[in-house]
Amino acid sequence: MEQQDFRGRVRGTLLGSALGDALGAPLAGLTLDGIREAHGPDGLTAPAPADGRRGRVTAATQLTLFTVDGLIRAHVRRDTGAWHPPTDLHRAYLRWAATQNDWGPDERRKDNGWLAQEEWLYARRSPDRACLTGFADEAVGTLDQPKNPAARDAAAAARSAPFGLLVGWEPALVLQLAVECAAQSHGHPTASLSAGALAVIVHGLTRGDSLDSAVQRTLGLLGARPGHQPVTDALQRGLSAVTQGSPGPGAVETLGRAADGPDAADALAVAVYCALVAEDVAHGLRLAVNHGGDSTAAGALCGALLGALHGETALPAAWLAELEGRATLLEIADDFALEMTQGPSLHSPTEASPGWLARYPRG
Repeated sequence: MEQQDFRGRVRGTLLGSALGDALGAPLAGLTLDGIREAHGPDGLTAPAPADGRRGRVTAATQLTLFTVDGLIRAHVRRDTGAWHPPTDLHRAYLRWAATQNDWGPDERRKDNGWLAQEEWLYARRSPDRACLTGFADEAVGTLDQPKNPAARDAAAAARSAPFGLLVGWEPALVLQLAVECAAQSHGHPTASLSAGALAVIVHGLTRGDSLDSAVQRTLGLLGARPGHQPVTDALQRGLSAVTQGSPGPGAVETLGRAADGPDAADALAVAVYCALVAEDVAHGLRLAVNHGGDSTAAGALCGALLGALHGETALPAAWLAELEGRATLLEIADDFALEMTQGPSLHSPTEASPGWLARYPRG
């Protein structure tokens, strides 16, 4: 893959996810009728204020940034002979947890790297309760002993697109890592396998697959996993809805509403359906957020898929102009692309660029 194309898809994935997150944020907790009451008969058609301004992201984007940070640092730490990415991701998520509890960056923490020094991240943006409890201490949730085993909402999936950007990895390993890291906060198989499914679909798209074939590969990998049925069923629902009439809120509404509370598989079904029928990125994101389910997560997941599929240049420029944290997202996207394509020239067991290790310490 051309380095320029890869960088464009990494940027597209991270920015697209953040755009969907920000678009859905003002709709949190609203029914479809409530959305139409607040925003007119067509629902929300462009970014609206949430938490005081347009383009404001939620904890989903904050955590996505720290996922990228953890993945870069896992690669940097390979030089030391230590290679256990779930540990590096958990440390990254603990740095996110500090942003939810501290007033601002701690200059004394030299092992924090640059991301944890970003002042704007020190804000609570509707963090999911399972994320707060999952990263409240040093204990790492695992597949054998997951944190919050009943948590099946989409907050873990909404931070998991970056795992799919590991284009040098086999899809099965991408799935495994994303599922393991999701279980650090969301122990229910529906939540962790939805996170893994999203990562594998993004992985296929970033490698140049069509969305349909990326979903088919994901279905094949999921089949071997215990507890996969709700996620497999949701993906199949998303695929089959494409052939059932013209795209609109009615179709999305039927996909996105679990009777017994927020469900990661439903958000994934909405995201896949909306990405498949999207005329362009803005159209797909509008569809993904205008329903009575988890608008924020569905928007973030759909944005990640469309961004990975089409790259940065396809994203709506006017929406990007107002996106909170855009500069940070671009900076870490480019760092990730650099690490994945030129890592050995930036650091090795014997030597390293001091600037890079200040940004991504080995500790």
